[in-house]
Amino acid sequence: MTETRIPSRVFERAATEAETARHCDPTPQTESPAYKLAFQDMDFLLREDLRPVRFQLELLKPELMLDEANIGSMMVFYGSARIPEPGVKAHHDDPAVATSLEGKSHYYEEARKLAALASASPRDVNGKRHFVVCSGGGPSIMEAANRGAHDVGEESVGLNIVLPHEQAPNQYVTPSLSFQFHYFALRKMHFLLRARAVAVFPGGFGTFDETFELLTLIQTGKIKPMPVLMFGKEFWTRVINFDALAKEGVISAQDVDLIRFVDTAEEAWAVVQDFYREA
Repeated sequence: MTETRIPSRVFERAATEAETARHCDPTPQTESPAYKLAFQDMDFLLREDLRPVRFQLELLKPELMLDEANIGSMMVFYGSARIPEPGVKAHHDDPAVATSLEGKSHYYEEARKLAALASASPRDVNGKRHFVVCSGGGPSIMEAANRGAHDVGEESVGLNIVLPHEQAPNQYVTPSLSFQFHYFALRKMHFLLRARAVAVFPGGFGTFDETFELLTLIQTGKIKPMPVLMFGKEFWTRVINFDALAKEGVISAQDVDLIRFVDTAEEAWAVVQDFYREA
């Protein structure tokens, strides 16, 4: 009996068609923007009314690539882009502010150590990697996190965003896991889709924004609880009076318990291990 072989596909792949389209003979018709394949037409893709499509693409691209990298969960790091590495001078016009930033340089080392601890997590039975380090991809605390993973020979994720001033990925982000976003909303979503623990270091508006969104999601039950590790109780309780919020009645006393204040990488990692050991 003659064997039959069923083709796996009958349509050409999009990449093949796109290459064919690039080499069509020039005529008034083929040189018109209307003739471009829609997915090759940047002017079309950047139209205002194509924003929903761009949202979908920005959600889908990192999701597919993180899946292909077998990343099952992440340890996410939030924190300042201004705190220097120990021994490095902070750049600020006000010497007092520069001194204050330099006084926080030990957080760089704690972020680096915590990232190394998290990166040593074993794969599960399905080969998925867990507590893969993820940062915003920039300098300072973000760099420290990616550097900690790099120290122990492990990959890490960087979620950069296009800003008016330069915001290049730090050198320790794994190139194949270095992503760039246009939409803050999609970037923040990717921080939390795989997050199973979040380490929050002293920071400014961006750190506050990301942290309070996370706390709100847990508070309202939109996501399951996870360890939220805030490094530096003295800093955080000075800049935010959590107990006063509870006493004013705008949050409940139990909401304050969503946060665990820690000072060292070892303390933070022990909290994460205990959380999932009890779960």
